[in-house]
Amino acid sequence: MDSRSKRRLGLAGLGAAGLGAAVGLRHFIVGRRRFDPDPEAGEPFGQLRGRPLTVPADDGVPLHVEIDERPGEGAELTVVFCHGYTLNQDVWHYQRRDLGRSGSAGGTPPLRLVFWDQRSHGRSGRSRPAHATIDQTGEDLHAVLRAVTAPNEPVVLVGHSMGGMSIMALADRHPELFNGGQVVGVALINTSDGRLTEMTLGLPLAVARLVQPLASPVLQGLGRRPRLVERGRELGADLAFMVTRRTAFADKYISPSVVDFLEKMIRATPIDVIAEFHPALMSHDKSAALATIGKVPALVMVGGRDHLTPASHGRRLAEALPDCELVEVAEAGHVLLLEYPGVVTGALRRLIERVRPLAAERSA
Repeated sequence: MDSRSKRRLGLAGLGAAGLGAAVGLRHFIVGRRRFDPDPEAGEPFGQLRGRPLTVPADDGVPLHVEIDERPGEGAELTVVFCHGYTLNQDVWHYQRRDLGRSGSAGGTPPLRLVFWDQRSHGRSGRSRPAHATIDQTGEDLHAVLRAVTAPNEPVVLVGHSMGGMSIMALADRHPELFNGGQVVGVALINTSDGRLTEMTLGLPLAVARLVQPLASPVLQGLGRRPRLVERGRELGADLAFMVTRRTAFADKYISPSVVDFLEKMIRATPIDVIAEFHPALMSHDKSAALATIGKVPALVMVGGRDHLTPASHGRRLAEALPDCELVEVAEAGHVLLLEYPGVVTGALRRLIERVRPLAAERSA
């Protein structure tokens, strides 16, 4: 073997050793974090299930819906939960558990809780790429409402991130639902009415401006190689755990089980679905719909360290809604419903109590 071959072999060995050391270090870091005392270790994430229902969207895509209610007990109010981009209905785990099948306080009438998976997410069917839009998810929400409620039954809509945008799209296309119609309250959590090109992902502004224009083309390229990418996502699960913890949460003591739960949910969303919806999020603009949403009591919740839908976007929403409670959690990231679940559930209880008289009036 000549000296050049030996040198190449030595460099290859060093490279392999370096990669092994990097992987080992990654496992060590993640392992330490995962084996810290974890109060949520026994929580049955992803195991809460309701009565299943398949609702066809207007283009035929089957939407997976689950309904939590006590058999034989009529609910005074229906609460419909809309999840965010790359997630599924299970992200509402704590709110589903704690609002449960009873009313929002002792002695109050029971609630009907409705959870659904956005098209191409969770257990719902795959959409054609051309229909991976916010306007379409608004129409999907309309289909869910028609399927689970009668026209005179009052509804509170709760949306996180893209789910909040779906509510805005519904208001844009069907203002009659808000102006004296079924919808009696709206909760918008970690979401925005548009201008998402302002987000920095926690990067310096100058760097963010360079990265933003590249995101959609890069995702589209990855979406054309789904098998290769999905294999890499499985192999990089530990790295994804660290990235998820850093980008979705601000609390450095967040439960490793919660981070795992969210990371697995994101990883379960195919890369081509992520690529298909990304342009719709970047072009989202539903500021005109806020006047319609402003016809009903509202709740807006923001995380002070949310790098995906910045707190300033939530404040802008709250300013546009006349009857709105703004809850800002300074030390929180983009997934308030998992990072500060008690704060979110408590705020939802307050909204429900605020709208009960309106609900009784509209259902009379």
